[in-house]
Amino acid sequence: MKLLVFLLMLLPGFASAGAIRLKDLVNFDGVRGNDLVGYGLVVGLNGTGDGLRNSPFTEEIMSNILERLGVNVNGEEFRPKNVAAVLVTASLPPFARVGGQIDVTVSAIGDSKSLLGGTLIMTPLNAADGQIYAVAQGTVLAGGAVAEGEAASVVQGVPTSGVIPSGARVEREIDFDLSTLTQMRLALREPDFTTASRIEIAINSEFNRAVAIMRDSGTVELNIEATQSISTAHALGRIENILVEPETKARVVVDQRSGTIVMGQEVRISRVAVSQGNLTLTVEESPIAVQPNPFARGETVVVPRTFAGIEEEEEGTGLAEIPEATTLSEVVAGLNALGVSPRDMIDILKTIKAAGALHAEFVVR
Repeated sequence: MKLLVFLLMLLPGFASAGAIRLKDLVNFDGVRGNDLVGYGLVVGLNGTGDGLRNSPFTEEIMSNILERLGVNVNGEEFRPKNVAAVLVTASLPPFARVGGQIDVTVSAIGDSKSLLGGTLIMTPLNAADGQIYAVAQGTVLAGGAVAEGEAASVVQGVPTSGVIPSGARVEREIDFDLSTLTQMRLALREPDFTTASRIEIAINSEFNRAVAIMRDSGTVELNIEATQSISTAHALGRIENILVEPETKARVVVDQRSGTIVMGQEVRISRVAVSQGNLTLTVEESPIAVQPNPFARGETVVVPRTFAGIEEEEEGTGLAEIPEATTLSEVVAGLNALGVSPRDMIDILKTIKAAGALHAEFVVR
């Protein structure tokens, strides 16, 4: 019997995974990272930098940096190949303090062939408000390699992008004071009324009083003052490890490229009959050349000859009945009874869904 359905039982949101920690189910309102971006220059490349004629912005930023360092380059024309203009990105974690260090990613924006061995010059990193929150500098660790000769070249990985571990130092803190909050909203990553209700009950049971209330399917509001905790941080530290069993949706996800089918435990199929046949269409071209008789007038011509046929496999399953299934194992057994390939199974599931017999969300990727 062919492999028809690949079941991944441990993916969150597809099968009941038992009790999950609260901090893995929700996001705490305000406790979030912030994206940073900067425009800088990588130097010290081994002839793999930008072609300044094709990337004039590289020459401009290089001139600005040299002038800030007291080097007058007005009217000078330089064409070094060991520099490259780059965009520097990073994520400022919540509660990052001045002096802390964060990782940065460096990506070439010109026609540089590789950033391997380069050094990023001091680059300010701005947030969406335009303020500078960190400054990046350091040696770029590129993950690819380039080798080339006069007639051929080979590239492995992405040498035009790299990282600098702990390459940026925090210079400004996010203006967010957690201790002043009297209310905290818990945002569910997978909104669901049942899960939100269970979170409310679990938190109130932990404190033996009504301190949490469900506002909607994606929000549970926590009253910090009612918890009688020393601080907001103490209250969140007490509830984040509470175990809650989330409710999951019935869902079928298929990947048409790989033929993978993933089913959740809550998937149900009503009683249905399925017929699936395989047709093979064959078209063959066998042209032949026809020549005139010896010493006869005429010319050689090519006469087309085509064979076309349709063949249907006789060893098909015919009309197969899938009984009403109440468990995932019964659903799998019913689908396996069809004896078809995974890609054919995707089409069968689509058809069953269209017939109204598949009671689950159907997601195609």
